[in-house]
Amino acid sequence: MNFVILLKFLLLGAIQGFTEPIPVSSSGHLIIFKHLLNDQVMNDLNFEIFVNFGSLLAILWIFRKDISILIKDFFSYITTKEKKYEVNFKYCWLIILATIPAGIAGLLFKDKIEMMLSNVKVVGVALLITALFLFIIKDLKGKKSEEKITVKNALIIGFYQVIALFPGISRSGATLVGGMQQGLKRETAFKFSFMLYIPISLATMLLGIKDFITSNVDSIMWVYYLSGMLISTIITYFSTKWFRYLVREGKLIYFVYYCILAGISVILFL
Repeated sequence: MNFVILLKFLLLGAIQGFTEPIPVSSSGHLIIFKHLLNDQVMNDLNFEIFVNFGSLLAILWIFRKDISILIKDFFSYITTKEKKYEVNFKYCWLIILATIPAGIAGLLFKDKIEMMLSNVKVVGVALLITALFLFIIKDLKGKKSEEKITVKNALIIGFYQVIALFPGISRSGATLVGGMQQGLKRETAFKFSFMLYIPISLATMLLGIKDFITSNVDSIMWVYYLSGMLISTIITYFSTKWFRYLVREGKLIYFVYYCILAGISVILFL
């Protein structure tokens, strides 16, 4: 085992874990740090599958009670048609509906998006765009709770998620902006944003697994992959909790400052 390589994988796992939930783009930051490390070993799509799976595990754990209730109520409404299950039944369909635009766009433009992943300057510009989006909605509070979300709201938020397919545009940031722009309460927009993350992340992982199975992976690489996944899972958990607190307190301005600073730095120096 190469200890230096292990440290690099742990670093990228930590970066993925910290940046996945917050509105600064995890994919963009992985591109930036791979560029800084300047190491071909780091350009490993299999590793990205593992660290993204680590983040997904943390999100699933945080929202496990919500997910359990949604699934139970979804099937309970189908079998009983009782009114008390209707809100969560509708909420599940809105998640599915809002996921469709990004799913279609991802399949249609997958190759073009992957081409942009090699251009670190694109990430710098995208970070500035993220900063602008966050600045526009930083003081919004909204009044809509979960039961007030409409089909139109869900579709618009879904199209915001399409924008986040581009490297450097934060997925959590874009969907949060979409939700708050549609008048959702901060906590409601936060939860809906992460509910949307789950099916998109699962789909991305399943598509990646097909390539992973056909690749020959050395046994030592499993150590690097699993180490990165573990650190990603742990840090995603705490980063999500921290981000939830900042959203509730209306402190998105911190991410505006960071994205501006990071975006300008990338454009000028990388």
